[in-house]
Amino acid sequence: MHLLFIGIVFLNVIVPILILLLIGASLQRKFNFDLKAMSNLITYCFMPAAVFMNIYETDIDFGVLLEIIGYLLIFSLCLMIVSSFISKILKLDKGEAGIFNNSVVLMNSGNYGIPVSQLIFQANPLGVSIQIIMVVFQNIITYTYGLYNLISATKSGLDILRALLLLPIIHAMMLGGLLNAFHINIPKFIWIPINQLSNAFIAIALILLGAQLAKIQFRTMLNKLIIVSSIGRLLISPGIALILIYIMGLDGVVAQSLFIASSFPTSRNSATLAMEYDVYPEVAAQTVLFTTVLSSFTVTIVVYISSILFV
Repeated sequence: MHLLFIGIVFLNVIVPILILLLIGASLQRKFNFDLKAMSNLITYCFMPAAVFMNIYETDIDFGVLLEIIGYLLIFSLCLMIVSSFISKILKLDKGEAGIFNNSVVLMNSGNYGIPVSQLIFQANPLGVSIQIIMVVFQNIITYTYGLYNLISATKSGLDILRALLLLPIIHAMMLGGLLNAFHINIPKFIWIPINQLSNAFIAIALILLGAQLAKIQFRTMLNKLIIVSSIGRLLISPGIALILIYIMGLDGVVAQSLFIASSFPTSRNSATLAMEYDVYPEVAAQTVLFTTVLSSFTVTIVVYISSILFV
């Protein structure tokens, strides 16, 4: 019975994602898309629409919001401490340690996490809204902690803050929250295009991710850094999340959503930052690819466990 349920989860949640990733990879190999332009389309158009719609349509209790933020702060701090401890045990140099820490702490909450959440929580918008909060939080972590790990000397605090404030998802989240809080109805001629953009987000985001992964060269030889990074991101992270969820007394959809979110693969941004600042870019890219492939199995297991623990 357990294996049957796991198979159903894999078939209904992971397989649709893998199909879209394969479509994206195949199209990229045939047409060689401009991935920067596609990424901008996601960042400035489809994702803000999806974020806006989910926040606008969901009622989040202020107390629950504080619980989620508190959890995310503690969870991220725990990951930072654990990854730093492991990097010292492995005696990694400064560059390797930065890549490793980012691979464990930074997760793909955007064009992987939101589509997964939308598939799992189709009947409960709260689950998707929690994932959106995770996306915003992860962006903050990426452009502070993640950037500091690689090039702390070249970015000022003001530059980092400016970059965060310019993120469209921040504006979409704030606007959606304000309209929701004041129960403001959106005219139909505005609602329809936003809704259509929101509905297109899952497919476009996963096709882009597949196209990005197709650009990464797969190597059969995996070094210890990639293997340990994968263990940290896909196994240790959900373990820490589960412990925190029980300690903080979280339950229901909140606990389920946070637990599932903790199991997502390494963020594509970690490889982007490594490439931009030339800090072991090949290792960072390989880690993104390896964790994304493995996550098709590990996320399935976490989704299954969450359905048992947090009904």
